Formats: sequence, C-alpha cells, structure tokens
Amino acid sequence: MGQTLKCISPIDGSVFAERETLSREAAFDAVARARSAQTGWAARPLQERIGLVMAGVAAVGAMNDEIVPELAHMMGRPVRYGGEFGGFNERASHMAKIAVESLADIEVGEDAGFKRYIKRVPHGVVLVVAPWNYPYMTAINTVAPALIAGNAVVLKHATQTLLAGERMAQAFASAGVPADVFQNVFLDHDTTSALIAGKAFNFVNFTGSVGGGKAMERAAAGTFTGVGTELGGKDPGYVMEDADLDAAVDTLIDGAMFNSGQCCCGIERIYVHESLYDAFLEKAIAIVKGYKLGSPLDAETTIGPMANVRFAGEVRSQIAEAVEAGAVAHIETMDGDDGGAYLTPQILTDVTHDMRLMREESFGPVVGIMKVSSDAEAIELMNDSDFGLTASLWTRDLERAQAVGDRIETGTVFMNRADYLDPGLCWTGCKDTGRGGGLSVIGYHNLTRPKSYHLKKVAG
Repeated sequence: MGQTLKCISPIDGSVFAERETLSREAAFDAVARARSAQTGWAARPLQERIGLVMAGVAAVGAMNDEIVPELAHMMGRPVRYGGEFGGFNERASHMAKIAVESLADIEVGEDAGFKRYIKRVPHGVVLVVAPWNYPYMTAINTVAPALIAGNAVVLKHATQTLLAGERMAQAFASAGVPADVFQNVFLDHDTTSALIAGKAFNFVNFTGSVGGGKAMERAAAGTFTGVGTELGGKDPGYVMEDADLDAAVDTLIDGAMFNSGQCCCGIERIYVHESLYDAFLEKAIAIVKGYKLGSPLDAETTIGPMANVRFAGEVRSQIAEAVEAGAVAHIETMDGDDGGAYLTPQILTDVTHDMRLMREESFGPVVGIMKVSSDAEAIELMNDSDFGLTASLWTRDLERAQAVGDRIETGTVFMNRADYLDPGLCWTGCKDTGRGGGLSVIGYHNLTRPKSYHLKKVAG
C-alpha cells in the first residue's frame, strides 16, 4: 500500500482530491510497459504521431470548462482568467509545426563510395516531473515534443495539482495515444528517486525547486541519465529613462502579481531609472491598490489565494524581515487577507540586496523596487543573484537593449514585455535556475539523441 497524496485547497483548507501512490513494484512495472510500448510508437510515421498528439491537445481543450474551476480549487487561480488552454495549445501547435524540420536527418554527404547522415532518435522513456503553478502549460512543454519525437512519457505531477496529469493522460488516451505510451503516475519521492537511480528512464525533465532539482541530479548520479531542470528564479525588470512608462508599469506589475506571483518567470525585483522612479512607483501602487483579493471562484476576484498556506508564510516572512530592516511597504492590508493563504499583494521600496526579499525566490505577490542611475548600476544589480531565468528591459532603443542584454546572466532577455514564454525560442536558464532547454528546435534536440550513419557502398 502506497501513501496517500492529498491536494489541500487554498480556498478553504479542505481536502479537494487524494490519490494513492504506486508501490515500488507497480511503479517499475508501469515504466516497463512504457518501454515496451515505446518502440512501436517510435515506428509510427511522424505525421501520425503529430496528429495523435494534437488530437490529445484538443481533447484537453474540450475539458476546459471543468478544468478552470478545478484549478481554482487546487491552486487558487481566479476563474476569471479562463485557465491555460491558450498557452497550452500555442506551445504544442508550434512544436507540431516545426517537428518535421527539427527532426529531419542532417545530410553530411553522399557520393559513389559513401552515404553519411545524422539522425535524431528518441531517448526512449522520458520522465516529466511537472509543477503546480501552471500545471498544464509547464507539462506540455515537454510532453508534446517528447511524444512527437517518438518517446514514451511518464508524467508525475505535483500534489498541489493532483488531477492535472490525470486529465492530460485521459484526454490523450481518448484521442488515440496508446495508454502505455503516455502514463500519469502518482509517486512518492523515494520511489521516484529509486526509479531514476535504477535507470528506469532515459531522460528526466524536472520543473520545480532548487532542492528538488538537486534531488533529481543525486538520484541520477552515475546512471548517465540526462536531466533537464528549470528551478528557481528572481527575475528582474529594468526601466530605462526612455521607456514607455505606462506600458512598463502595467506589464511589470502584472508580471509580479499575476497568479498571485506564482510564475516561473514572474518579476520579483524592479530597477527604475531615477528620472522615472517616482512616477513609476505612484502608478504601480495605484494598480495594486485596485486589486480585489478573494475567492478564486468569484468572477470579480482579480487576485486569489496563494496555493498553500506554507507558501504564503514564506512571503510574509520575507516582507516582515525587509520592513524590519528598513523597507517601506506601500499596500495596506486588504480585507480579504486572512493571515493564511489569502495574502495582500505588496510593493516595497527602500530595499537592498542585503534583504532576503531581493535575493531569495519569493514566488508570491510581492516586488521590491529600487532606484538606479545608469545601465552599469542596473546590470550589476540584475546579475547580483543566484538565479538566471529572464530579464525584462524597458527602452525604445533596440541596440541598447541588445547591449545590456548581452551583459546580463540570464536565459531569456525581453524588451518591452515580460512573463511570457515564446515557443519559438529556447526556454532555458543559468546558474541555480538549472540547465537544459525546452521548446524550439533545441527542445527537440534535448529530447532526442544524435545517431550517425557512415555507410560504405559496395561496388558492383
């Protein structure tokens, strides 16, 4: 008998869903079935795999009316925002569109004596460990291209969004993807580590905490199993003196507060040129004061609870420590703040990098804003971080943004936008944000391995 995983709803602290984990024996058996089914799946024509995967995506879309309130119950996102299917479909559709070209043989040369080329072949069985904050969009980043490339996929979802993986597997099976080729499993940490250490998988993709990423790498040590990770972030925004002020405020504050700040590439610190600082701050405060904190099931709610009381507690601690050290909090406690999962969104000034708020991942609805006088100062502050996922630059000067971007230690540089994942670009990070890359042609390269053919022809 496995342990019971329980999804505790942030709405009211009740148990919304629970599932039993697989025993170690049952888990290894599930992976064995995936491995057995993978060869037949990989042998199918690429266009057939693409069609079945996209039919699975459409089947998820058909569930959206049920998924949206389910997400509100599981992790607190307000129903007014309509779920994740737009981004889910955009990412899968792009990967389907570029699959033929991305997976095509690389022709090296052919003459009377030799034929030489490089194929991209699937790894085999891919484990996808997905997070709760965007449970559908983060999962599809790997699930769609992995399946299209000919891998079998085993999906393990976060307990906070216990039902998301189950829905995806059911939808894809209903569309014709063989049940053993795409499986959702419920696993405890020890069994997951045992599977990885036991070489059950050919590739592991993990999105989550730095600690979780380290656990994945420890489990894979010595197995030569590839591990791709997207871990913590402390993404900065930099507003230059020539920026479109209104656009910068609207986008950066939304990037900091949307989904109660629980975004992988959410904005967690903002540096504003001294000439715009006062105006930026005034507008930012006005936006946040206009939010309605409340039940995510209420269509009027613009910011819901954090996904877990524990997560909100960490954000409250960071805010309290910063204020005690001299920071100024600009948002009064809102009526909906219950001291638990429902947390007042906050803007802090007079912050420094000595404060945890400006160094450690907050992953909540809080942002620190600092005044800067030059690109050099902003670059130094942006790079003063253990993390490197995205940076958002605000200027009318494309060449200046490129020059600043070249000096920032980050995976993605945005100009005049933030908190967006473009499936045509590689989603990647550096430093403690992890290693690897998803989506784009590079996503296919990471989910396959090169296989070289050097064929000598026999004369006559």
